[in-house]
Amino acid sequence: MSIWLPSLLLVFALAAADLPKLPLVPAPARNSTGNFSPGESIRVLPPLFGDPDTQSGSPQQPAGPKNSTLTEPSKLALIRYVSGEFARVRKPIPGGKEGFVLYTDKPLSQENLDRVVSTHGAAINTGDNAQITKLEFREHTIIVDVNGGGRPRKSWRDRIQIGVGGPSQVPQTSTTTSQEQGPAGFQPGAGGTLYIQFPKNIPDLSPDDLKNILSPFLDFTRERSAAVHWIDTLPPEMKKAITERHPILGMDREEVVAAIGKPDRKVRERDAEGYDTEDWIYGHPPDKTVFVHFRGDKVSSIKQYPQ
Repeated sequence: MSIWLPSLLLVFALAAADLPKLPLVPAPARNSTGNFSPGESIRVLPPLFGDPDTQSGSPQQPAGPKNSTLTEPSKLALIRYVSGEFARVRKPIPGGKEGFVLYTDKPLSQENLDRVVSTHGAAINTGDNAQITKLEFREHTIIVDVNGGGRPRKSWRDRIQIGVGGPSQVPQTSTTTSQEQGPAGFQPGAGGTLYIQFPKNIPDLSPDDLKNILSPFLDFTRERSAAVHWIDTLPPEMKKAITERHPILGMDREEVVAAIGKPDRKVRERDAEGYDTEDWIYGHPPDKTVFVHFRGDKVSSIKQYPQ
């Protein structure tokens, strides 16, 4: 055995010298104990593409717009500052209850507008003066009535027929009051209606946002605001209080809302003298809370706690 062992080693050494040299693959780093961790993989070949697990930092996704929904304060602001506004008409507004659908995620189709106007006629023509007479809010739609809107409305009394005399007599239908027919000078159903359609829920809009959406049809820049018209009619002390955002004695409910907004709560009572009273409460005790007390239609006292 001792004679053959050196000879065998010499033969293997000469054979290894004729083999091509192969690059050595670096062994993966081991932990401090010298053993592989459970589940640890051994890389045999170098990676051809970047490994997302080993890249520094993950790719940032572009931040999309937040899908905010119209809030109640924003809705009240739209009603206050857009409903009742005057404008000059830029494009004809079709008549009829179908109105015209204005998609916020698509450009206005002039061809579609011309087709609807030719079918239903123009309730309001280009260059006319117009007023927004009502706003309605649905899940994906804001309905804008202009000059009374194109949707005729019927009161529940219109559907009640009162027979006079007997079966042979023609039934008479009760009529609606002027208040139910809408603002003076506008007959419901004789104007036009625009349906502003959003791809999702109505987002949180400001009055200027809504006016901008309506700008293909209505130009608000050349007309005075309806809110300005109303404020200009008030006595100087009322106008000053609304501008400075605080209530004063003698204000009515509309003036209080214009000054400090709608209350958090209302409490209705009848005082010892038989007058109907109402307290508008702003805030929540023990924080700063303002009590605006109405006796009848006017503010009779204002209290703040704590002082």
